[in-house]
Amino acid sequence: MLDSFDFFLLTFCLTTIAVSFHTSRKQVEEAIFWTLAMRPVGAFLFGAMAERFGRRPTLIVNIVAFSAFELASALAPTLHSFLVCRALFGIAMGGVWGVGAALALESLSAGNRGFFSGLLQEGYVCGNLLAALLFATLFPHLHGSGMLANWRVFFMIGALPALLGFYLNYKVEESPAWLAARRAHRPSSLTPERIGEQVRILFSYLPIFLFLIVLMSAFTSFSHGTQDLYPTFLQHDMHQSPSHTGLIAAVGNIGALIGGMCCGTLSEKLGRRRTIVFAALLAIPMVPLWAWSHSAVMLALGGFLIQFMVQGAWGIIPAHLNELSPGPVRAILPGFAYQLGNLLSSRNQIFQQTFADRHNAGSLNVALSGTVVIVAIIVAMVTALGPEARGNKLAEPTVQ
Repeated sequence: MLDSFDFFLLTFCLTTIAVSFHTSRKQVEEAIFWTLAMRPVGAFLFGAMAERFGRRPTLIVNIVAFSAFELASALAPTLHSFLVCRALFGIAMGGVWGVGAALALESLSAGNRGFFSGLLQEGYVCGNLLAALLFATLFPHLHGSGMLANWRVFFMIGALPALLGFYLNYKVEESPAWLAARRAHRPSSLTPERIGEQVRILFSYLPIFLFLIVLMSAFTSFSHGTQDLYPTFLQHDMHQSPSHTGLIAAVGNIGALIGGMCCGTLSEKLGRRRTIVFAALLAIPMVPLWAWSHSAVMLALGGFLIQFMVQGAWGIIPAHLNELSPGPVRAILPGFAYQLGNLLSSRNQIFQQTFADRHNAGSLNVALSGTVVIVAIIVAMVTALGPEARGNKLAEPTVQ
């Protein structure tokens, strides 16, 4: 939730940051690209650390790191330094999903995994919801300048998740699977040779690794294609105020939260693949309300329905990926494949903006609509053609 909160603060402030740095919005949108593009680096780095040092301490370091880079982003004096900070933030953010999912799902029984997969993934939605509510309630009242400009204050607030590290340190137990593996095998230091060994082990599972990368490329295009530029669309194309923009986005995220947990639970009965396919395809009929309505109420309704479906499909992903991932690489493979998918789809918002500028007088509705239709079909097809391992035991020790 908290690393998502930090990420989505940027999507609500693109125009304001562009004005602050005296540049175009498209130039600032490069920050989204760099964040997404650098996440695979963090996924591999922190995943390797989690295999060696444990899930919990790695997650603590991870959270402190992305909080520090969020604060550095708030203090960036130029656009170039801001982009560098967002790239570093992307490295830190890239580790959180894989390490956190391994820590959570390795500690749960298989029978409840679908529901908790939805709950875990919807932490990402809750972060977006928090960013939307903060934008709606606080942003219109911030009138500072210089280092106290409204968007900079937002990013300073985004550094607060570092406090979660204290809670994790004292209250959260280590993964039983990792502890069992540590008792069975003497851990070695994290040397270049050890990292090379992790790479060799990872590539020994190349077919499933490649499939998950393709799957996650489609899924990240699905989520970021409906989220990253939508606040900008509401403000500039639909002429919604900051308060209405935040509230509409918040309603959409409430739909996402409900959809993720409902579909995650439903996947225990219908299966992972079938539920993902249904949710993805049902997003298509929601496009007219979501991208072509003109009143705030109808836009909010469209946002609720489409995010219910998009994040409904996403809610199954933590369980699906961890079940498909072999034990020896479970802390690395799901998160690394996820973030490589982010890398492959990281120019999505740039493509959407470029298409809008060239073919639709800058309006984003056609680009957003086309993204949903095309990507929803791809998500459904790739998922249907792939394997499923529902109920796979994740509590078995991983090889260290």
